[in-house]
Amino acid sequence: MPGTGPAHGEPPASGDDAAARPGALTRLRELISGNPVPSWDLWTKPRRMIVFLLSWDVIAIAVLTAGVVTSPGPALLDWGRFGVLAVCATVHIQLTRRQEERRRNRLTAVHIDLSGIWVFPGALLLPIHLTLLLLVIVRGQRWFNSRRPPHKFLFTSFTHAVSALLAHELFEAFASAELARLSPSNSLPVFGILMLVGFCYAALQAIVIGGLLALGGTATPTLRNVLGTKDDNLLELSTIGLGTIATILLVNIPPAIVILVLITVLGNRLAEINQLQSEARTDAKTGISNVRGWSESAERALTRAVRGGESLALLMIDLDHFKWINDTFGHPAGDDVLRTVAQTLDEVTRPKDITGRFGGEEFLVLLPEADATAAKVTAERIRTAIAEQRVVTTDKRGGSALIGGRTASIGVALLGPDGASLDSLLQAADAAVYTAKEGGRNQVRFAESTEPPPAA
Repeated sequence: MPGTGPAHGEPPASGDDAAARPGALTRLRELISGNPVPSWDLWTKPRRMIVFLLSWDVIAIAVLTAGVVTSPGPALLDWGRFGVLAVCATVHIQLTRRQEERRRNRLTAVHIDLSGIWVFPGALLLPIHLTLLLLVIVRGQRWFNSRRPPHKFLFTSFTHAVSALLAHELFEAFASAELARLSPSNSLPVFGILMLVGFCYAALQAIVIGGLLALGGTATPTLRNVLGTKDDNLLELSTIGLGTIATILLVNIPPAIVILVLITVLGNRLAEINQLQSEARTDAKTGISNVRGWSESAERALTRAVRGGESLALLMIDLDHFKWINDTFGHPAGDDVLRTVAQTLDEVTRPKDITGRFGGEEFLVLLPEADATAAKVTAERIRTAIAEQRVVTTDKRGGSALIGGRTASIGVALLGPDGASLDSLLQAADAAVYTAKEGGRNQVRFAESTEPPPAA
């Protein structure tokens, strides 16, 4: 374990020094004594979440016990494969522990652990006894590196173990015999079955862990926070794909699996870079694009519209009397309102529309291929949806509160009549917002362009 042996290039520690250094068992005892069960953060969570977590732990223990009892003992080949996977996983974890911890600390919801690349082939090829031992090695190292709350560690570990048992049973039923006689003629069906098993392996984890998050494991249980972003799910799919390749290599060309260690180390670094790039373009409070991210996407959409002679509209949305919310309920309540508005914008706009937070209580929506009439319809739909929101939050004293009946003033600018650049459209939409404010708020106003006819 890191920190338990001499540093590279230094002489071995003397007997006294070595005795003074805490070993792995000592560190484990310190962690347990420093986290007594009554002080666990778990007991501060909603009761439904606690019941779900403890119930799943009991179910998982029962299922795994049945699996261990009915599974045949490991053979010599199984021990060999276990050794290869354990060594590869350990090298991967220790080489990437800094990047992994930085990634984990910057995330607020779903975290995709790339060490699943080694657990998945173990789940398919090894008896459940060795799979559980492999999980202990992998998850144990992750815990020593990240020091996550015990209840989260146990819950996630049990979930991985049950998923591994499910994958093993599916593999034995549908792919084990075919993989043993792999040839060009059956390679495509075998690969397809392995990927399908991998999907089931990942889906069970997503359902169980997502269920926990939805019941209170995250402050904002949106679909994005519960099931992950598109990038999260693509990373999970890549992990399963590499785990499938590791399975095939371990059966047919075991030494070649070393190459995957290099790929996983590189994958961790690329995942961190991708996360940093995403964070630079994402608003931390709402999870949608910030000004930088929105502007980059909007500029590309504007260029396409100008080149193709297409229509385009820009909406600027300003929440009315937002300061009153902060003054009355507190800034955390104001943040909840902002997050709810951002989620509403995602729900009532099209996939190709570009939403972002402009700053403060202002949001932006770019509507490609939208003329004045379409812009009017979308703006009114947004205005109505915001007015109908009921935000469950807290007041200044931490008690429950419900914020509703809030409104928004929306300014609309059209490509062509109101400008040909993003800056000119922003200025025109901003002027239209001021017109809406002066006209009594809770309304949609256009810039200098002709007001479209009322929506049918």
